[in-house]
Amino acid sequence: MRDVRVVLIGGTSNTGKSTVAGAVAERLGFEHRSTDGLARHPGRPWRTPEHEVPPHVAEHYGTLTTDELLASVLDHYERLWPRIEELITERARAGAPGLVLEGSALWPDRVARLTVPRTAAVWLTADDTVVRDRVRAAGRYEEATDAERHLMDRFLARTGRYQTLMLDAVEALRLYRIDTGGVRTVGELVDAVLAAVAAQVRTERPHRAGGNLFVTGEETHDLGGPVTREDVRRIMAEGSGAAEGP
Repeated sequence: MRDVRVVLIGGTSNTGKSTVAGAVAERLGFEHRSTDGLARHPGRPWRTPEHEVPPHVAEHYGTLTTDELLASVLDHYERLWPRIEELITERARAGAPGLVLEGSALWPDRVARLTVPRTAAVWLTADDTVVRDRVRAAGRYEEATDAERHLMDRFLARTGRYQTLMLDAVEALRLYRIDTGGVRTVGELVDAVLAAVAAQVRTERPHRAGGNLFVTGEETHDLGGPVTREDVRRIMAEGSGAAEGP
């Protein structure tokens, strides 16, 4: 497999999936889509200048336990998976437009079982404190009422539990993971995602890493050896211009 037509970016909420996926898609000339656009679960429970929290969303987060919230969202992703797999399969075929698909619904176990060619996957993670600070900033936590803070806290509890389970699966399956915390720029995160994609192409092991992938300076390593950023540019260029195989 010498090219990739579908890049999957998974991860919990507020790890930067949408921003990074959009930048990756722009870099590759691919379409960017979110699994949220296929069927939406109760959304984020905080107000914005353009959006009030619907009553059913407030009830969802305000009345369910953390375990119930997690079970609800995982059940939603389970029901959604056939549509996701159909979209991936359609876009991975010869001649189809390239796609960067992101979303929490890209559960590691399901992605790892895919046998679709021309597909690569990576999961974005962030420390719980980073996710908490991002959610609280988005929801203006300091200005919120006690009731509004409660909804954000319930969302964060579910998000943290989801990421813990997701990380366990990613590590057990030896999949590619990139931390989005710290001071990395969007461009640097895009480079890291493309390095993970290139490593999957180079080793012909879709989704799976030989070990934990990490990025330092101009060089990316896994247990298979170094992949420089020049390698990334070359491999992706070959993929974009090469004739499609079966």
